[in-house]
Amino acid sequence: MQPPFPGAVLAAVLDIGKSNAKLSVIDMRDGREVFAERRPNTPRTGGPLLELDIEGLERWMRGALAHAPDREKIGAIVPVAHGASCVMLDQGGNVLLAPDYEDPRLADNPGYEALRDPFALTLSPSLPLGLNMGRQIHYAATRLPELFAAVRWILPYPQYWAWRLSGVLASEVTSLGCHTDLWVPTTSRFSPMANLSGWAQRFAPLRLAGDVLGTLTPAMAAATGLDPRCVVLCGIHDSNASYLQHRVQRQRTEPFAVVSSGTWTVLLANGVDPARLHQDRDMLGNVDAFGELVGTARFMGGREYAVITGGDMSVPTSTAVDSVLRGGAMAIPSFAPAGPFSGRAGSVVDAGDRSPVERAALATLYVALLTDHALDALGARGDLIIEGPLAENPIFPALVAALGTQRRVYPGDGRSGTIGGALALLGCDPKPRAGLSPVMPHACADLLPYRDNWRRLVLV
Repeated sequence: MQPPFPGAVLAAVLDIGKSNAKLSVIDMRDGREVFAERRPNTPRTGGPLLELDIEGLERWMRGALAHAPDREKIGAIVPVAHGASCVMLDQGGNVLLAPDYEDPRLADNPGYEALRDPFALTLSPSLPLGLNMGRQIHYAATRLPELFAAVRWILPYPQYWAWRLSGVLASEVTSLGCHTDLWVPTTSRFSPMANLSGWAQRFAPLRLAGDVLGTLTPAMAAATGLDPRCVVLCGIHDSNASYLQHRVQRQRTEPFAVVSSGTWTVLLANGVDPARLHQDRDMLGNVDAFGELVGTARFMGGREYAVITGGDMSVPTSTAVDSVLRGGAMAIPSFAPAGPFSGRAGSVVDAGDRSPVERAALATLYVALLTDHALDALGARGDLIIEGPLAENPIFPALVAALGTQRRVYPGDGRSGTIGGALALLGCDPKPRAGLSPVMPHACADLLPYRDNWRRLVLV
């Protein structure tokens, strides 16, 4: 993408994650992050459901953009946001509902299961709480009928932010194809349920993730101090952003996989046989920015890591990992309401009086074992690239490399996957990965027997 106006050399990435939000300013010439501001992300109470804190996030976003150095040089904004979320608007653009998918009330949804299309069609599994966007819409339609009757537009979450910035309504396939029950990946169309219920007609026109929707609204330009000529891209689902930066550097059919980490650990693999996807293991078909199927497995690795460590931020070491392996301490899933072992009560066995560093090592081992299991279940082949916090964990990439004997593992290059994806959408990624070396596998004779024992305990 060419700079939209003379002197526009910076781009802003608005990254709304489930637990944290981040505004990054990147130099489009070299990919450097020159400014970043973060904010914890918590749901809003007081309405008919737990809701996404879109008002608080917008105040923060406007302030972050206004405080950004050289803000007048920002020529583009790329919205990125977590999946399974939408915002419902009335005809006048007023927000009626922005459900938080972790609200337990969304699980009390009589009649929804009977409406869902078969997994073989949508590759969207039946998920707990409101993790299927369709569940949120059905809840609103049946439990809040007066409110839902006023809904004219349903915007996927990245496109909500694109609309707030540009005033242009749009939908996009990476969010529609993210376990919503609303999309058929193999035909790139709304699902029969979405059409028959009338929900499909409430979504805005489809655009590509990298499409320029327009320039900033006058109100947004005035509030932030950005140049009114700054353009806004349609935006993308966050895990798909991490995947995209590697997809564009490879041939369409080349097998590879990406581990996108944060609150969620999402494994996206190219070239996966859809028959390997099993809904009861939290596996599904995502859709990439080109509209093509991406085999996916997921679990809440960040959330589970925090439970095992008790929230301690100690950094694991090789010595601590080897001590855990020799001592036999083991974390047994599951510690969050998602993943291949969802519904089981997690436990830690033989932990003894472990130090915080050893607890961090135990949590790292646990997430590595779940990742290894998910890769095997997907039949993932080719290079494996790890993005996000797990790439910065000093032990995790080496453990995953050691657990898969034919696996070449590459850590992220220091920038977030969402920034890499944004650069790919802007068409200006200056940091190709050619020539990078894979990590050395962790060398410990106890690791594979430990993995085999862990699998015997969990695969029952």
